[in-house]
Amino acid sequence: MLQKITGYALLIAALCLCQPAHAGDPLTRAVAAEKLNKADNAEELAKKLANPVAALISLPFQLNYDTDIGPDDDGVRWTLNIQPVIPINLNEDWNLISRTILPVISQDDIFPGSGSQTGIGDIVQSLFVSPVSASNGWIWGAGPVFLLPSGSDDLLTTDKWGAGPTAVILKQTGPWTYGGLTNHIWSFAGEDDRADVNATFLQPFLTYTTKNAVSTTLLTESTYNWDSAEWSVPLILVLNKVTKVGGQMLSFGGGVRYWAQSPDNGPEGWGGRLVFTLMFPK
Repeated sequence: MLQKITGYALLIAALCLCQPAHAGDPLTRAVAAEKLNKADNAEELAKKLANPVAALISLPFQLNYDTDIGPDDDGVRWTLNIQPVIPINLNEDWNLISRTILPVISQDDIFPGSGSQTGIGDIVQSLFVSPVSASNGWIWGAGPVFLLPSGSDDLLTTDKWGAGPTAVILKQTGPWTYGGLTNHIWSFAGEDDRADVNATFLQPFLTYTTKNAVSTTLLTESTYNWDSAEWSVPLILVLNKVTKVGGQMLSFGGGVRYWAQSPDNGPEGWGGRLVFTLMFPK
């Protein structure tokens, strides 16, 4: 009898061990909640990255590759844009968002006999004052933009100081983020023998973010030069994934861009883009 009871007990114990833990089990709930929380955090961070004026400290590194530059279409250019985004809380209603673009450029044969240049280009510094809360679902920001002639080579700089207004407006509905960013820069000082800057920048964008924190973005970063009456219109498609490595949240991805319109001696055809972003959520 003892052997039968012992056998039944062992059988019941084995069956219990083989069954999945009940949904009401505290440990199971904790593990599930942690997984869900991580997924939600990654998805929310992906949506914040799609928002140029989100209250999120981030450090994107954006590498662009362009070809067919110059009159002979022999030029090649690599541009690494280092783009720190720093939000500053002004008060309970308003944020100040600092967005900096520092280009590091390596180019070759962009003009006949020009050779190669490697160094930094001109910095573009934008400051957006943005409300903390959205208005009817719309998020916006506006402020000044500055052009700083920081280029380390004559072929990497405009040699002009510039300034103007900038603004962004967007809406986030479910997985979708759509809107646009614009600025206009006029030069007001600099080398007299260099061309003036009088350019409008337009960046409409559309992003879809999945529950797995994968974002697909279609955008253009178009510039119109009012003095030469020329457009630069790259069409860009990129995919990015938000994840966590160790204790660091980050995003990585890449895509392609096609130059639908470019000025004389500008890039043509297809190019590429790689993006790596470090994020520091509060």
